[in-house]
Amino acid sequence: MTDTPTRRTRPALDRVRKLPAWSALVAGTLAGGVLGGAYGLLTPPAYAATSYVVAVPTEKATPEAARGFAQAYGRVATQLAVLGDAQVWAGVPVRTLRDSVRTATSPDAPMVSVTATSSQPELAVDMANAVSRALTRHAEDTRGSTQVRLVQFSRAVRPGEPASASPAVTALVGAGAGGLLGGLALLARPRRTGRGDDPAPAASVPGPATAADVQR
Repeated sequence: MTDTPTRRTRPALDRVRKLPAWSALVAGTLAGGVLGGAYGLLTPPAYAATSYVVAVPTEKATPEAARGFAQAYGRVATQLAVLGDAQVWAGVPVRTLRDSVRTATSPDAPMVSVTATSSQPELAVDMANAVSRALTRHAEDTRGSTQVRLVQFSRAVRPGEPASASPAVTALVGAGAGGLLGGLALLARPRRTGRGDDPAPAASVPGPATAADVQR
């Protein structure tokens, strides 16, 4: 009775072994494409809105100082001191702003970009503009010591299309990843040494007496 499970699994294993070698590649590509497309369909689209502020030096500051303070303001834009004021204008908690807002600066220009991402395009615009407004307010409060002020260069506008990938793109990415995994499985597949499971019989070698008879 203990041999029954083994006997039942042997035909299934035999059928799997008889599949062509490229079947793993095709199966991985199809599975990856289906999973990638499903992810793109089930994930809500994300919209990104960006506003820009520029650091302007006063009469007692230099353009190099403005670029340096722009780097500093870009780092503090997502801190609690700035987000605490921005939440009032954005109408969302500080945690939402911390998770949704990112800043970027350039070493060549005294400019700070504030990008907010949300599933609602209007909310993304409100968050980006709110953080930029709060940042300029804080820069204005410290202008006497820094000799640099922040000026809003461009307000965020409503995005026309989502920034996240479409289901078609996620399906292609998933198919590529699945095909790669299928190819790796194909490379790791053990090679067949014979037609059956039994080892191939050894070649017979004639003995000395037989060899001598043949030479005669």
